[in-house]
Amino acid sequence: MKKSIATIIAVVTLFACKDNSKKALDTTEKTTEDSVVTTKYPSDVIPFMDEWKILLGDGTYEDNLKDYAKDDFFYVENDGKTDWVVYKTPNSGITSRTSSNTRTELGQKEHWIPETGGKLTGTLKVQHVSTSGDARVAASFAVVVGQIHSDEGHENEPIKIFYKKFPDHTKGSVFWNYEINTEGDNSKRWDYSSAVWGHDMSVVGSDPTTAPNEPENGIELGEEFSYEINVYKGIMYLTFKSKGHETIKFTKNLLKSEFTKTLPEQIKTLYASIGRDGLERENAYAGEIQYFKQGAYNQTNGKSPEDNIVWSTGADTYDGDIKKQYANGDYAEVWFREATVGAGTPPNEE
Repeated sequence: MKKSIATIIAVVTLFACKDNSKKALDTTEKTTEDSVVTTKYPSDVIPFMDEWKILLGDGTYEDNLKDYAKDDFFYVENDGKTDWVVYKTPNSGITSRTSSNTRTELGQKEHWIPETGGKLTGTLKVQHVSTSGDARVAASFAVVVGQIHSDEGHENEPIKIFYKKFPDHTKGSVFWNYEINTEGDNSKRWDYSSAVWGHDMSVVGSDPTTAPNEPENGIELGEEFSYEINVYKGIMYLTFKSKGHETIKFTKNLLKSEFTKTLPEQIKTLYASIGRDGLERENAYAGEIQYFKQGAYNQTNGKSPEDNIVWSTGADTYDGDIKKQYANGDYAEVWFREATVGAGTPPNEE
């Protein structure tokens, strides 16, 4: 009898050890004889992941996203009804070559020019933006959830879609920025910002701790919205939708600039203190190689606002300690449930 009990204990211990040693990314993990827990990957939720590579907020790079996930950065969550792909990144981590801001963001493998075009869609909800930062700085408390990035020339961005919410507000703003493809010296570049719901980027606080008025028609954290970026024959068609909000559309010519002679008033005000007063080349982004990006590109960083009152947000970063940043609200987190990427389409077919 004693020998039989010892054998049972040994068998139970053996199986327990096997469970504890399994890798977190195993596709299936048997927990009992009657139940099976299935691990879902982002590629199971949004199956276009073979079109992308990714850079995570800790500097991890991966170009094979089939059955790939990483805890605390890129994974799947269920809100009780729906599976979502989560993109999470701290205020300070390891950044890309062209930016001082961290990201957990997809980068499109296929490249294209505006004349041939492309289309990106996304349905998402922003779950968190940094709760520290300087209210005077336009980029504070913001995350970019989709963009087009140039892969040559100045490597500027024809569009970045932002979500921004001040810590004491319930509602945040969705807006998009067009970065000029600067004529000559790119140090004079700037972004022109257009509001979708709420404020545009130029609406900032009066001092480091005082926010502007809360937007009446804004979007709350956890509130779903969608966007479509459709570039067709050099024209960028934008559509933004959210339940309970007006559908908003924009059209922007990427082949011919409207910023070749004079500065918009928004730019004179927002960028005056940092001397950004360049003009755009006449043919804008014509013929220049582009690609889409999607995820969480955190705009809040630890740089001093005294050096750049537009982009240096002075947020808490704990010397780059990611765990401390996550614990203290110094991160961005964006959830997507649907997204597509492909060729641009004629606007009358939408």
